[in-house]
Amino acid sequence: MEEGPWIFSNKSLPSDSRLMATMTNGYLGTRVYGDVLHVNGVYNGSVGDCHRANVPSPLDIQLAISKEEIMDESFSLNIRTGTFSHSIQCSSFTATQQIFAHRFHRHLLVNIISLKITRGSSPVNVNLQTQFKAVSEDIDLQRGPDYCNAQYVYGSTKVPEVKSCPLKSVHMIYTPVPEFLVMPSEQKSWVFLTAVAETEEEVKEKYSEGLSLVEENRLYLSHEDAWTQLWEGCWIEMEASLALRQAVYGCLYYLLSALPPLGCDEKFDGISPGGLSNGQRNEDYWGHVFWDQGAKFPWESAVTGCEVCPEKIYGDQEIHINGDVMMAFKQYYEMTKDLDFFVSSGGWDVVSSIADYWCSRVVWSKEEQNYHIKGVMPPDEYHAGVDNSAYTNAIAQISLNFSIDLATDLQYQVPETWKDVASKLKLPFDSEINYHPEYENYFVGEKVKQADVVLLGYPLMFQMTPKQRRNDLLIYELVTDPDGPAMTWSMFSIGFMEIKQIDAAQTQLKKCFANITEPFKIWTECADGSGAVNFLTGMGGFLQAILFGYAGFRINKQSLDLDPVVTDEITHLQITGVSYLGNKLNFTFTKSVTTVELTSAHGNPKDSLVISFELTPDLPLYIGQPVSFPTKAAHIHTKSTRV
Repeated sequence: MEEGPWIFSNKSLPSDSRLMATMTNGYLGTRVYGDVLHVNGVYNGSVGDCHRANVPSPLDIQLAISKEEIMDESFSLNIRTGTFSHSIQCSSFTATQQIFAHRFHRHLLVNIISLKITRGSSPVNVNLQTQFKAVSEDIDLQRGPDYCNAQYVYGSTKVPEVKSCPLKSVHMIYTPVPEFLVMPSEQKSWVFLTAVAETEEEVKEKYSEGLSLVEENRLYLSHEDAWTQLWEGCWIEMEASLALRQAVYGCLYYLLSALPPLGCDEKFDGISPGGLSNGQRNEDYWGHVFWDQGAKFPWESAVTGCEVCPEKIYGDQEIHINGDVMMAFKQYYEMTKDLDFFVSSGGWDVVSSIADYWCSRVVWSKEEQNYHIKGVMPPDEYHAGVDNSAYTNAIAQISLNFSIDLATDLQYQVPETWKDVASKLKLPFDSEINYHPEYENYFVGEKVKQADVVLLGYPLMFQMTPKQRRNDLLIYELVTDPDGPAMTWSMFSIGFMEIKQIDAAQTQLKKCFANITEPFKIWTECADGSGAVNFLTGMGGFLQAILFGYAGFRINKQSLDLDPVVTDEITHLQITGVSYLGNKLNFTFTKSVTTVELTSAHGNPKDSLVISFELTPDLPLYIGQPVSFPTKAAHIHTKSTRV
C-alpha cells in the first residue's frame, strides 16, 4: 500500500460515525459508510426548518468477513487521490474496497471492491452488508424501470423553503448490491456506481458515462488524474512535525473537495460550515450556506437567498456579514484587477447595494458629531444588542471606502453619502488603555466567545500602531472562552506572528489541534467535540495561519506583500500556485532565504511583476528564473505601480 503523510490510516474506524472521512465533490457528498448522501442545492423544509434533504445512499456497503479469518485490516483516506480504502488480508485472499466521489464526473459516486486469491485455488465467497433502502423522510421517492441492469428511483422534496420556491427533483440510478460476491478466478473487481441528477434524461446520461469509463478502465484513473492536476496547481509543503503537516493536508483536502472543479459550468450553491457530507436536520447548521446572496445578506441561506436561520437574532443583529462579503469582493479585486466582473457580471450591483445598506443602517449623533451603528451582535456572539461594535463599524467603513475606490476606477459617480458616512463613522477606542473596546461600554475583563477585536489587525488590516495591535491581542487573549469555536486561535496566532511574538503565536496555533479528530483529521467546531462536524470554517482559519501567519501574506490595493516568519517548528515552507494579477507564483521560505518563482505570466509586458524592498533595488520576475533574497519583508507588484 502507498505510504506518505497524505495518507491517514488506522486499524479501526472511529466509534463516532460523525468523525468518518467524507467523500464530496461540490455536487454530491456523503460520509463513508453513511446511510445518506446530499446533493448540491437540494433542501427540504420551510424557512427555519430548511435542511439538506437526505437521499438514501447506495454507497453504504461493507465487507462482512468473520474476524477469525482476518489477519490484518486497515482503513485509510488518501487525500492525494480523494479516495477512501478498506483493506483486509485473510489467509487465502485479500479484499480491498475503494470509495470516492468522482472529482471530474461530479454526478458519480463510486464503490469498487476487489478480491485476490493469495493461497489455494478454491473460489472465494465474501458477504456484503448494506442497510440501504430507497426511502427518505425528505424526498417522496418512487421506483422507476431499471436502466442498464441498474435500479432507478426518483422523486421530489416534500416541503418548499418558501411558498414561491419550487420543489427540487432528485433522480438516482445505482448498481444493485448482491448479498455476496463469488470470485471464480485469481482476481476480480466489482464496480458499484451511483449517479444522481435533477432529471431522468440527465441521470441516465451520467450513469452511462460511468459505465463507459468502467469499460475503458478509466473510472478510477480519470478521478485520480483530476486530483493530480488540482494538487499540481495548489499545494503546501513544509518541513515540520507529521501532525502539523497532516493537519494542513487534511484542511486542504476537505476544503477543496467541497468545491467543484475550476471551469465547471454547473450551478454551485455554495459551501456550508459542515460541508456537503453533513447538514441533516438539527446538525451542522442544517447544511445552510452562510452569507451567500443579497445586499442585506442573510446569516444563513439555502436556495432562495432568504433568511433561514432557525434563530432570528443572528439574521437581525449580526450584520457585520455584509461587510465580510464586501471584504471578499475587495480582496478579489485587489488580487485580479478584474473590472469586467464588476461591470458585466453583477459585481458592482452587490458592492453598491452593500454601501447603500450601511448608509441606511447608521444613526447620526448630534452630541458626538459622528455616525453610530446601534443594536448589533458583533462576531463575539456572547453579546447582543450592543452599539458601535468595533469590528462591525470598522468593516462598514472599509466597505464604504472600497465602494468609493471602485467607483472611481470604474469612472462612476460616487454618492456623497458614502463619503460622508465613511469619514464620520465612529470607531470605539480607549486612549487611556490604548486599545479598542469591543463595543460601546465594554469593560476590560468581560468574557468573549471568539476572535472579534483581534480581527481588526487581520484580516481587516485596520490602521493602528504596533502597540495598539499588541494590546488588543493581549487583552482579549485573557478573556476569550477556551471552549470557543475552532477558528479563533488561528486568528490570534496570525496576530502574534505579525508583531513577531513567535512563541505566543505557536501556542495559539497548537490549541487548534484539540479540534482535529483521529484518524481522518475531521474538525469539530468546539474542542469538546460539540458543534458542527467537518468544520470547514476552522480549517480555513488554520490554513490562513500558514499563509498569512508563517508566510506573512497580505493583500493590498497595489501589491501582494509578504513578511515571512520561519521558526524551529516550520524550518522550510513551500507554497505552490498563488494567483496574482493573472500570474502564477511559487514561494519557498527558509530562515535565511526566500525564493519566488514565476511559473506563468499575464500577457501585457508593462504589467510584469517585480519584488521591491525597503532599502534595496527591485528584483524583476521572469518565467523560469527563480529569484532568491534574504528572508525579509517584501512587496510584489507590477512595474507600473509604486508601493
